[in-house]
Parts: sequence; C-alpha cells; structure tokens
Amino acid sequence: LRFSCRRWGGLVQAGGSLRLSCAASGFTSEDYAIGWFRQAPGKEREGLACIARNDGGTYYADSVSGRFTISADNAKNTVHLQMNSLKPEDTAVYSCAVDFGGGCEYNSGSWYAFSRGYNIDYWGEGTQVTVSS
Repeated sequence: LRFSCRRWGGLVQAGGSLRLSCAASGFTSEDYAIGWFRQAPGKEREGLACIARNDGGTYYADSVSGRFTISADNAKNTVHLQMNSLKPEDTAVYSCAVDFGGGCEYNSGSWYAFSRGYNIDYWGEGTQVTVSS
C-alpha cells in the first residue's frame, strides 16, 4: 500500500483554513476506516477524525469537532481533511492512516481503537501544519 499526501496551502494564520489530502493505492479492499492523526512536539499522538469506507460514517475528536471536516473520494481512495478556524494549538505534524476492517463508530468502540492507533495497518507520511498567532 502506498500513500501520496498533499497539503493545500502553506503557513496559515489563526482563523485561517488549510486542506490536507491523502491518496492510497495498492489495495482492493473496500472494508476499512481511514483518517487523520497529529502529533505536536512533546505531546502524544492524537486521533482527529476518521471515515468508514463501507458506510461513510465519520467521527471526530472533541478538539476538532465543528472545525475540521473529513471526506473521501472512494473512487480514488482519497481522504481529505478540511481544517477551518485554525488555532496555534493545531500546529503539529499531521498523518493519515488506514485500518483494514476497522470502523469509526463511537458506540461500538471502533472510534476508540482507531483514534488510539491500536489497529492501524498503514501510516502515511506526515506533513507539517503550522498556525501562527
């Protein structure tokens, strides 16, 4: 499996927006959850959002809910993260990841597992997001 990730935009000021995209290739499964993580210096990795390929279900961490939107183009196995109302504390290295057989449901516990990276099969290359105050 291979990820091709891109950041649409550069340094952004607080209140601004940025879009991240990751295209995954080299697999045929349609049963997976794909999403985004970030890690800031000195902090633990944080699961931000995921989307389930089979039903389009999504879930977000409280820290980004209402500001970030995850979406997917299933035909291209591409996942996007639209980040609005960015804050300096959003500064981190952002990575996409895929969990084959996983989901994004809070009640089933699949979001818990995904957000902690328990069953991640592949990680995309990280990209730096810097939000200035």
